[in-house]
Amino acid sequence: MKDATTWEKVDEYVTERVIPFDGVMEKVLSNNRQAELPDIAVSPAQGKWLNVIVQIKGAKRILELGTLGGYSTIWMARAMGTDGRLITLELDPHHAETAKANIAVAGLEDRVDIRVGNALEQLEQLSKEETEPFDLIFIDADKPNNPNYLRWALHFSRPGTVIIVDNVIRDGEVIDHHSTDPRVHGVRKFFDILSTELRLTGTALQTVGSKGYDGFYIGVVVSAD
Repeated sequence: MKDATTWEKVDEYVTERVIPFDGVMEKVLSNNRQAELPDIAVSPAQGKWLNVIVQIKGAKRILELGTLGGYSTIWMARAMGTDGRLITLELDPHHAETAKANIAVAGLEDRVDIRVGNALEQLEQLSKEETEPFDLIFIDADKPNNPNYLRWALHFSRPGTVIIVDNVIRDGEVIDHHSTDPRVHGVRKFFDILSTELRLTGTALQTVGSKGYDGFYIGVVVSAD
């Protein structure tokens, strides 16, 4: 079995071969480090994967839960084109300010709307605004609330909406029903909902790389009710 060092080297190899050097993204990562943000953003390979999914879907309306420093935000917003709009929700004002500066560096202020505050309250506000359904929803926020975020994602969806959720394997701990980690419980409850949710079809993929052993859920909404 290969170890984490190999996973990281393979990530570096893939990044060198298929993701051209990008001064803007390097600046974004540098800004995040200087702002002392936690090192929990998606990897370059994962960011590019999100970018490609947005292109495949042709998504023009994206909702992101969990902005951090805006790294994944920028990857997705770039793929929408100039006529796209991305709404991203962030709890921490410092993270949001860093993301705002990074999005300006990327020249994407005209298509990204950062909303600061409790995500559940922000989602409630979006509902009051009668926000139209999104083409793609990316959930990468606090894991204990994943079940609530999934319910809201379905609320803001229509048939064809793609829903992606990060960190759903958690180093394999997702299968440990004795876990005392609330993040693991949140992911397990998320999967429990999926097991009976007929409006959504999808799968989870385990991943290894510079971010360790984890995984993504990706699904598509097939029915409005």
